[in-house]
Amino acid sequence: MNSLIVITGPTGVGKTELCLNIAEHYGIDIINADSRQIYAEIPIGTAAPTAEQMQRVRHYFVGTHHIGDYYSASMYEQEVLDLIAEKEQEASNNPIAILTGGSMMYIDAVCNGIDDIPTIKDEIRNKMKQRLETEGLDALVDELRELDPQHWETVDRSNPRRVVHALEICHQTGQTYTSFRIGKKKERPFNIIKIGLTRDKVLKVKRGQVIMDHTELYDRINARVVSMMEQGLVEEAKSVLPYRNEKALNTIGYKEMFRYFDNEITLEEAVRQIQSNSREYARKQLTWYKKDESMKWFHPNQKKDIKDYINSNL
Repeated sequence: MNSLIVITGPTGVGKTELCLNIAEHYGIDIINADSRQIYAEIPIGTAAPTAEQMQRVRHYFVGTHHIGDYYSASMYEQEVLDLIAEKEQEASNNPIAILTGGSMMYIDAVCNGIDDIPTIKDEIRNKMKQRLETEGLDALVDELRELDPQHWETVDRSNPRRVVHALEICHQTGQTYTSFRIGKKKERPFNIIKIGLTRDKVLKVKRGQVIMDHTELYDRINARVVSMMEQGLVEEAKSVLPYRNEKALNTIGYKEMFRYFDNEITLEEAVRQIQSNSREYARKQLTWYKKDESMKWFHPNQKKDIKDYINSNL
């Protein structure tokens, strides 16, 4: 059975350069698993692979869509599975490809599958988007309580994207969003080798609880934000300002820049918030990944150990 190498980890940990090295070693391509790097207009703020990096190794799902395009994890799952099926014929005894990125839902969609939730029709999506703007989130939350009280109990009711999507399903299908959430893991016709990257160190153990030192990761995140500013993040954010209400821009880096453009905060404060919010996101990613017992953890500098681990599981 052919193998898919999955390399993931928190933002800023060093996935890009390691994956380039591994991909070149095996002569395979990289399948990107980042829900924001697929958008062509925002390469700086999403730390998308550069043109030079994509010349070194072929990448898929980088800059393939535009900000206004509708895209979902279920669409990503199907497109990646179709791509893997094509590449399995080429793989022979080599791995199929590297699947890498920090979007937890995208990684999970390919490895475990997600519920078969219908793709929303354009007219339903546009209608709900307009209703959010005119009626506000509170009104839609109240409607969700009536149409799907079970999902209303658990959904993040302050997150308009999640509330609106649940209502889209309700209106399009006439069924509750809950009825589609079965959570059954899907079998895959390929072996999955999961590698997690971390720069954390054990600081101490206090009352049976392990206290981790995140200094190395946090320093990298802070430095990367500064680098993004030097590369032109302000100008990039200005160029997409007319699309600020699109789902693609409801993300770290752009939300803070938009507040700066609105004169709510200074540029210095925007940078500080991007750094802080990026560190918080990295913590959430690590919490998610640590639940996966099939993940083998390495420091990004352990290239030889990582290759040995891959070879032992092919």
